[in-house]
Amino acid sequence: MTPPILFIVIPCYNEQEALPITAKRLTELTDDMVARGLIDPSSRVVLVDDGSRDATWDVISRLHAADARFEGVKLAHNVGHMNALWAGMTLSSGRCDCVISIDADLQDDVNAMYGFLDEFGKGADVVYGVRSSRRRDTWFKRTTAQGFYKIMRKLGADLVYNHADYRLLSARALEALLSFGEVNMFLRGMVPLLGFKTAEVYYERGERVAGESKYPLKKMIAFAMEGITSLSNKPIRYVLLLGALCALLGVVMAIYVLVSLVRGHTVQGWASLMMSIWLLGGLQLMALGLIGEYVGKIYMETKRRPKFILEEHLKS
Repeated sequence: MTPPILFIVIPCYNEQEALPITAKRLTELTDDMVARGLIDPSSRVVLVDDGSRDATWDVISRLHAADARFEGVKLAHNVGHMNALWAGMTLSSGRCDCVISIDADLQDDVNAMYGFLDEFGKGADVVYGVRSSRRRDTWFKRTTAQGFYKIMRKLGADLVYNHADYRLLSARALEALLSFGEVNMFLRGMVPLLGFKTAEVYYERGERVAGESKYPLKKMIAFAMEGITSLSNKPIRYVLLLGALCALLGVVMAIYVLVSLVRGHTVQGWASLMMSIWLLGGLQLMALGLIGEYVGKIYMETKRRPKFILEEHLKS
């Protein structure tokens, strides 16, 4: 059987320190894969510069000039990790038999790609890279991550536990994914919707090869909110249920107030009345904020803005 053409897509944002190390590892990896007959020599590594403010694009340009297997994609401005990954996959579609996405920091074990290709050869259209453990994470990160997956499952999202964006997609799976038209994307939840045959490869996550994490707490919270509101409308249903519960509590409080009035204990009801006002006011603001989150997404979807704007593409 003819070895598949593999494209490895890597979103890069301010990764000038990590890229030389990443490129060296991927060069050794792809050389070995070609020597073993696992991939075609025309396979490529697509480095997507997501509007970096450092010398990331200069590093990518030098890598491309020195080795044709490295392609460079420069986006006109920063569009975020998901859109940068989407850009790389879009430009790879139709040119390869399968595509693997991985972060530039190489915390995800590149050797797991051997398992990816093995499962692809067995007929899997989607192969998920799944962390075997989270023992390297802090207690806070481990607890919040596990809580996020549990919440998403409760909301009906079919997420693969401990899977990020390290995965292989076949050419037909990639084409199907790119047919999704939404602007607000959460790829971890979108890929399982494809319905193709899947497989999982487990690996141990390591440390960054260089540079700093691009996902501080603020971005992690925003990412979680994006996932929750992009994949499920159950939070709005829960708000409706909460509203009904508050209305029921309001009836109970009204009865309590009337009884207190008849007995001449109206002064004693001041505390309960104030608590009710604050409780209902807070719940109303939360409900409005959640509904506003969905309205905002509808607003962005109706604009139909492009997910990315290409400034330059270095390829051979």
